Amino acid sequence: MASTRKKYVAVGTGGRIPMFIDPIVRDYAGDCELLAFCDLSRVRMEYHRERLARSYGYRGEIRIYPADGFDRMLDEVRPDTVIVCTRDSAHHESIIRSLEKGCDVVCEKPITVDDARCREIQEAVRRTGRRVRVTFNVRWSPGVTRVRELIAGGAIGRVRHVNLEYLLDTAHGADYFRRWHSEKASSGGLLVHKSTHHFDLVNWLIDGIPRSVYAVGDLVFYGKANAIARGEEPLTRYERYTGAPAGNDPFHFDLDAGEATRGLYRAAEAESGYIRDRNVFREGIDIEDSMSVIVRYRDGAMLSYSLNAFCPREGYRLALSGDRGRIEYEERHASHIITGLPDGELAQAQSLQRTLRVLPLFAPPYEVGIPHVEGGHGGGDALLQEQIFSPDAPEDPWGRSAGHEQGIASALIGIAANRSIESGLPVCLDDLVTLRPGAVRLSELV
Repeated sequence: MASTRKKYVAVGTGGRIPMFIDPIVRDYAGDCELLAFCDLSRVRMEYHRERLARSYGYRGEIRIYPADGFDRMLDEVRPDTVIVCTRDSAHHESIIRSLEKGCDVVCEKPITVDDARCREIQEAVRRTGRRVRVTFNVRWSPGVTRVRELIAGGAIGRVRHVNLEYLLDTAHGADYFRRWHSEKASSGGLLVHKSTHHFDLVNWLIDGIPRSVYAVGDLVFYGKANAIARGEEPLTRYERYTGAPAGNDPFHFDLDAGEATRGLYRAAEAESGYIRDRNVFREGIDIEDSMSVIVRYRDGAMLSYSLNAFCPREGYRLALSGDRGRIEYEERHASHIITGLPDGELAQAQSLQRTLRVLPLFAPPYEVGIPHVEGGHGGGDALLQEQIFSPDAPEDPWGRSAGHEQGIASALIGIAANRSIESGLPVCLDDLVTLRPGAVRLSELV
């Protein structure tokens, strides 16, 4: 008798993949099958295969395919859904080829890194009728869900202005400058790779479609020239950290010090050519570490956004002003670096503090309680995983699942911001990609 479980394969098996493969074998094995990996590195794939067996007792066969065997994997395994966790700049290739083979896609954010690739994905979805889900786990955090409830309930009326300040500390923020994310061609820079979360959050909260973007940004802290200008030339001495003396360098990062970084990256270097621990004060970094963006929405609402990647603490402040009042929401995150930790350890590393206040016009302000939910990314990960993998997932009244249109809308703000930084001029999003009118939920894209 043929299995009725949904068949999954994964392409790209770096540090982000445990978010998607672990729940398949740990929580949803009765409904899902994990059948294959595809990656540049056999070492990485073997690492995850052994880890799943050791951590969860998984004994199912997981086939292994090299990067040039992606199409063969789809033909031989015939999955229902492909999980895409490759480099951001390669997302579109795996998405489009999967759709054309009749598969749905679950894609780690951002959906892609430039407007041409956005248009290609739009066309592939239209042509094939298949579905792309983009995993914006920030939407599922209990704190921001409570903000969405308050807005929907009319607590502050119609939202007209949003301020969002995001702080990356010198553990998490610096880590983007050690790896491929520091190359704009690979990641789109932080305004695409990281900020896609934040832009999507605002788009979703206010049910808005971005129209135009103006941005400024620069590399003012990381990079060799900045270290030398501050009189910190010794920090630039080594091209990579592993194998170099740590001394008193607060940015030193040793791949051999942890089981995950050693297994996923250090052991895979010969195959992949990927050096995960490059000096954050080296030459050749071409992304910004300090950015400000102004977004105008089609309904006239405005967003003022900033991202800084060299702060002494981590978290964000979100303020939404409406015609009946204001919501102020803040999260303070514990310092962490995401390096393929299992969910339990990642949840501990991502402990946070949250506050939520409503300030009505002409009435006293009040605090709003936020339910405590265990798990990674503030408790939102498990809810998102349930929606992806469980056939019995409850209907979500807040439309937190995101399809390709939402993925493109958020990435496009960062893409337009990059264009604006280059030109010094505002950028109209409709000149890059045509976004469909109205807020579109995932259920409407099936």
